[in-house]
Amino acid sequence: MQDTDTICALSSAPGVSAVAVIRISGPNAGVLLERMCGSRPAPRVAALRRIRDGAGGEEIDSGLVLWFPGPRSETGEDLAELHVHGGRAVIAAVLRSLQASGLCRLARPGEFTRRAFENGKLDLTAVEGLADLIEAETEAQRRQAVRQAGGALARLYEGWREEVISALALVEAAIDFSDEADVAADAVGRAKAIASRLAAAIEGHLADGHRGEILREGFQVVIAGPPNVGKSSLLNALARREAAIVSAEAGTTRDVIEVRLDLEGLPIVVSDTAGIRATGGHVEREGIRRTIARGRAADLLLWVMDTLAPEWTVPADLAAGSRPVLHVLNKIDLVPAAARHGPEGQAAVAVSALTGAGLADLSERLAQLARERAGTGESIALTQARHREALACCLENLTSFLSTEAGDVELRAEDLRRGAQALGRLTGRVDAEMVLDQIFKRFCIGK
Repeated sequence: MQDTDTICALSSAPGVSAVAVIRISGPNAGVLLERMCGSRPAPRVAALRRIRDGAGGEEIDSGLVLWFPGPRSETGEDLAELHVHGGRAVIAAVLRSLQASGLCRLARPGEFTRRAFENGKLDLTAVEGLADLIEAETEAQRRQAVRQAGGALARLYEGWREEVISALALVEAAIDFSDEADVAADAVGRAKAIASRLAAAIEGHLADGHRGEILREGFQVVIAGPPNVGKSSLLNALARREAAIVSAEAGTTRDVIEVRLDLEGLPIVVSDTAGIRATGGHVEREGIRRTIARGRAADLLLWVMDTLAPEWTVPADLAAGSRPVLHVLNKIDLVPAAARHGPEGQAAVAVSALTGAGLADLSERLAQLARERAGTGESIALTQARHREALACCLENLTSFLSTEAGDVELRAEDLRRGAQALGRLTGRVDAEMVLDQIFKRFCIGK
């Protein structure tokens, strides 16, 4: 199948709905509209049509039809939309008729968006932002994805790429006029000034604490503590459902259990883990090992204690690392006047997973810490490991260029070319093919 194939797919959510949207993109889109709807409506104007089977002429449904001639369409190709009633039989009949025509085929996952990219309607960062927007679960994730899909990252990276190219042009001019020492020296100096300014900007962009990635994936919170302090009860209370088994038997939790929360529009992933204690059981030891590994990789550790016998000291294996620790004193319903500070002045958030007391304060504190670490999606931030890798490559080449001695400019001009290529890979200007499959496989069919 070639890229010139005409493709079709259900583009609205699967299942029964009031209205379903079926899209057709490619050179035969207009012909298919004429066969099934009698005529093409005026471009970008919704028209009510009877939709018939293209072979037998039997009426399938009636609905709104839209026609977008290329290249002024979302995919850059001729594009049609059929807005039909959202019953399964109607959708199946329309798609069956389109395929039976021999003029189109079902689209592969992400193929509409991929054609938009290949026809210059989107860059790769916008494509990734669109995928994130579809998957966004919280308001902060939505804001970040909208900014990226709208081209905020592309404008930043393209501006940097143009600066690198400007510096490269100056270096090439210096090489061309190497017999005129003053001209060459001035050109190289100006190129280094551009590269120095750009290297500082990229370095600052990279040193963002991974806030964009944290916001995209969720602020990782691990609940840890000794056995039977109410960790699983606390998880259930935060999730407002029975996500974890609660038992008075020590060692009940053996594996990590996750729930995703939306606190003040921020995505927070809370994990319940096995209680930490000395044990001879192989399975429980494995659970404790996973607790320590997950806790050390978390963005925040919730160290939960029993108000009747609080253990304020976090085990050394779990305390290692730079992420913050928030002490939580559980079961305050048993001792309402329990001390809220540890022997070394550590403050604790006091809660009762049983009655719900203090949970609002804990949720507010979690949202505050997540906001401080991940932001709210309003600023331009790195969201993908792919971006970080390309920017680090560009920075490495700029640093190499800046270390150039005056007589080695010819040898180091390649550093600027490589830096520009690294930035070009971010938006898909160069070497896009190697990342396309990874990006577009995230999309559903019809998008």
